[in-house]
Amino acid sequence: MDYLIETLAKRIAGDISWSESPGTSMRKWREAFNISQGELARYMGISQSVIADYERGRRKPGIDFLRKFVKGLIDIDAERGYRVINELIKGYALMLPFIDDTGDFQSPVGVDDIATALDGIIPNSFIPETKVYGWVITDSIRAIMSLKGLEFYQLLNFMLGRVVVFTNVSSGRSPLIALKIAPIKPSIIVLHRPVKLDPLALLLAEKDGITLIISILKDPKEIRERLRSI
Repeated sequence: MDYLIETLAKRIAGDISWSESPGTSMRKWREAFNISQGELARYMGISQSVIADYERGRRKPGIDFLRKFVKGLIDIDAERGYRVINELIKGYALMLPFIDDTGDFQSPVGVDDIATALDGIIPNSFIPETKVYGWVITDSIRAIMSLKGLEFYQLLNFMLGRVVVFTNVSSGRSPLIALKIAPIKPSIIVLHRPVKLDPLALLLAEKDGITLIISILKDPKEIRERLRSI
C-alpha cells in the first residue's frame, strides 16, 4: 500500500509540475480530494491566502512546497479512510488503451464553453455552475464491452475533474446505467452523435447531477482538436 501511495503522490506532483498552469492543476487535485483551502492550509501550517495565491497563479510552487501540498492531500484523505486514494489507485492500475485522448485545459472551463466548442446541445432541465480542468475521450462500446466488472468504474475514477467524452454512442443508455453505481461520477459527459438520446439516460444524468452535452460534430477526431483549442 505504501508503494502505491508513493506512486500516486509522484503522479499528482508530476501532473502539477508539468502543467502549463500549475495553480489550476493544484486546485483540480485539491477539489478532487474534496479538501477546502482552509483545511489544507491548517494542515500545512500556512494561511489560506497562500494556497489561494498558488491556485491563482500569483506564486509558482517549488519542489518543497509541492511535496508538502501533495502530502497534505494524501494525509487528510488517509484520516478520512483513504476514500479518494483507494479509487485513484484502482484507476491508475488500469491499462489505458480505452482512452483515446486526455489532456488539461489551461484554466477551468465551464459547460457553455464545452458545448460551444463541440457544437453541443444541452438537454438537461438545469445547468449547474460546474467547472472542469481537462478532458478524456473514450470509445463507449469498446470500454463497456472490454472492461470487466468494476474496471469500468475504475476507468471513470481516472477521469476526476475532467469532462468525459463518449464516442461510438447509440443512445447514451449504457454508459449512464453503468455510471449509476459508480463511486465517483464525472460532472459533465459529452455523448458524440447518439442516434437518439434515451430518456432514461437523461433521467439518470439529472438524478446524479451530471450535465449532458450532445455533440453533433461529424468526425470524432474533431472533438480532440476542438477541446485542445479551448
